[in-house]
Amino acid sequence: MRYLHTMVRVSNIEDSLKFYCEGLGLQENRRIENEKGRFTLIFLSAPGDESAQVELTYNWDPETYDGGRNFGHLAYRVEDIYALCQHLMDMGYTINRPPRDGHMAFVRSPDNISIELLQEGDHLEPKEPWASMANTGEW
Repeated sequence: MRYLHTMVRVSNIEDSLKFYCEGLGLQENRRIENEKGRFTLIFLSAPGDESAQVELTYNWDPETYDGGRNFGHLAYRVEDIYALCQHLMDMGYTINRPPRDGHMAFVRSPDNISIELLQEGDHLEPKEPWASMANTGEW
């Protein structure tokens, strides 16, 4: 047995790709357009690691998705948690749980999916503005 992917439903492909690709740095591996089923599947992974993929499922007919937190979360190990959180903030995303400890942060996708970011290797030294930044909303 081997892990293939995690699927999350998205309501807007453009907004989702901006978050996952431009924000988090994931890359698109393949895309499937199914006219009969009226859906699009987009498979993403971290550069150099296609073993753990996220499948974005876009249903062509409008649907409302809520309660993204009941999904749980996706988790990614990152090279520099402070730099990535700053990059996401600069793009207009809220860091719901800042990396106060230099190790862990949470952010939400445009569809309200919680994304956990974990610092690779040892924790970074706590530094401002992160060390004193409060949580925002749910994560």
